[in-house]
Amino acid sequence: MNREFLKAICLALFCLLCAMPQGRAAEYRQALPGYKYSFPYDHGSHDDFKTEWWYFTGHLTGESRSRYGFELTFFRTASADPAEEAAKKIGRAWTTRNLYLAHFALTDIDGGSFRYFEKLNRPGLGLASAEKGDGYVFNERWSMEFLGDTLVLRADEKDISLHLALRSKKAPVIHGVNGISQKAEGEGRASHYYSLTRLTGSGRLSVKGKSEMVQAVAWMDHEFGSNQLQEDQVGWDWFSIQLDSGKELMLYVMRRKDGTIDRHSSGTIVFADGRSRHLQRGDFRIEATDYWQSPISRGKYPIAWRIDIPSQKLKLTVVPPLKGQELVTGKSTGVTYWEGCVDVEGTVDGAPDRGRGYVEMTGYAERFKKKI
Repeated sequence: MNREFLKAICLALFCLLCAMPQGRAAEYRQALPGYKYSFPYDHGSHDDFKTEWWYFTGHLTGESRSRYGFELTFFRTASADPAEEAAKKIGRAWTTRNLYLAHFALTDIDGGSFRYFEKLNRPGLGLASAEKGDGYVFNERWSMEFLGDTLVLRADEKDISLHLALRSKKAPVIHGVNGISQKAEGEGRASHYYSLTRLTGSGRLSVKGKSEMVQAVAWMDHEFGSNQLQEDQVGWDWFSIQLDSGKELMLYVMRRKDGTIDRHSSGTIVFADGRSRHLQRGDFRIEATDYWQSPISRGKYPIAWRIDIPSQKLKLTVVPPLKGQELVTGKSTGVTYWEGCVDVEGTVDGAPDRGRGYVEMTGYAERFKKKI
């Protein structure tokens, strides 16, 4: 059977999933207060929740001092009865308890280029899976795997490949309060969400036949839940920042139809010694200072920001080294979003500080339609 035809059927099943009423999420376990994390078990898959993702972003420095940013993301979305029945008609190999999607992007900062790739597969023919408990996820020739204290990332494409071995300098940071990161009003409109905020290591990057060793500083997000958003929420802005002083910062704002920010927007500041503090909506301010319009989607995105956290005497400016870092993922999640590396500088506790980070923005080219 032609591989493109197989993928087309996969996409059709996924679209059927996305069209289902949100009420079906009640069939899956909800993200509720009191969840007790256990590592390394929680690095693995949680199939009793509807949606899950493992998100890696980071910065690479080559032997020639060349700079790159990368994103490698694995998604799992659980199927429901109608999609399962459709799969059974195709055959056992098409059973789709879960569908697996993935994105890989590389920003060549010095070269001024941005490229991305996407995948959509089901587990029936062994093309993708996420294992429970042992922290192994793969989608064709892309994978993440925990080997003891070492995290191995691999992404191989025709003319771009990235292999990294990373270790976390800090224990996992749990976001939110009482085990949940609330995203909207109502029980279960939340996720279980943790991060490894400072992964360091090395590996090899190959681009168009040119290969070099790279040093890496990366960030891992892992979220799982079943029913996070409300109808009047149109998208979000998410920031991860790693400062030279040893602190890290995660912030997200949920945007509503009327242009206001949902009160459940929040964040976390992580101190150099690994301690962390939850930030409520009123604890921080994010102000856009410039905008960029995509020539592809015509979406208009904020493209530079000022961040202010008065309690930490923190004032930062955030600017991407390359504006065009938009992904139009019509072959997988169907979501158009901006996700890119940024440079950061400012003051923390009254002293100069600088660093790097990543920003993700959804709902600017189109309303986010709960596709993942």
